[in-house]
Amino acid sequence: MCQDILDHGFSTEGMPVRPRWEDGTPAHTIKNFGVVNRYDLSEEFPALTLRPTAIKLATDEMLWIWQKKSNRIEDLRSHVWDEWADENGTIGKAYGYQMAKKFKFKQGVMDQVDNVLWCLKNDRYSRRIMTNMYNFEDLSEMRLEPCAYSMTFNVKGDTLNAILNQRSQDILAANNWNVVQYSVLLMMMAQVSGLKAGELVHVISDAHIYDRHVDIIKELISRPQYDAPKVTLNPDVKNFYDFTPEDVIVENYHHGEQIRNIPVAV
Repeated sequence: MCQDILDHGFSTEGMPVRPRWEDGTPAHTIKNFGVVNRYDLSEEFPALTLRPTAIKLATDEMLWIWQKKSNRIEDLRSHVWDEWADENGTIGKAYGYQMAKKFKFKQGVMDQVDNVLWCLKNDRYSRRIMTNMYNFEDLSEMRLEPCAYSMTFNVKGDTLNAILNQRSQDILAANNWNVVQYSVLLMMMAQVSGLKAGELVHVISDAHIYDRHVDIIKELISRPQYDAPKVTLNPDVKNFYDFTPEDVIVENYHHGEQIRNIPVAV
């Protein structure tokens, strides 16, 4: 994916762009449109081995959105949202705020997460098991409009599959972080529903590499790869709201050196 972006991507150099680097310089990208990656969780867990992905911290952020349904950065273990926090320590009406909203479904009033959980147990062959955090009504009050904004779940026999839709992705900073998060989410949803985790399909509308990340990416993808780690869940957890990052068990994770101080465009 990265090599294809570098070789065939479209450059925004010289064009008006919104993001800026910390020094105020416009943050340009090389990008591809409509990237689709497929990960079969029954075969292996898709954690990057060129450098480490903090699987438990990634899980913590996913649970912050899907389980705690919080928009307060103090509820996070990591600092990935610090640049976007307002004076009250929130990210506005984004992510977890949207997941906490109640709606009237056919089975009663509940939020989007509870609707998914209900459907997977009671109406698992529905073609309407999905979530969406891109609420146009609240966009102006979000510190950042959702990047990974929609999940669609689909059951085949005893297997749960899902599609993650993402409008935009900073490939170096966020790609494997998001892949790990939603792989763990798929595994959790499957376990509490009596299903097996199958395929995660990741659809990225704008997959981009920032100009100041190009040399880092080139070095990264030249590194040797290792076998994927074994990642499992605590089998005793039967309720989605009981999961913690510690219930994600990571074994034999071999990887290259971490990349420090990656510049982030805001």
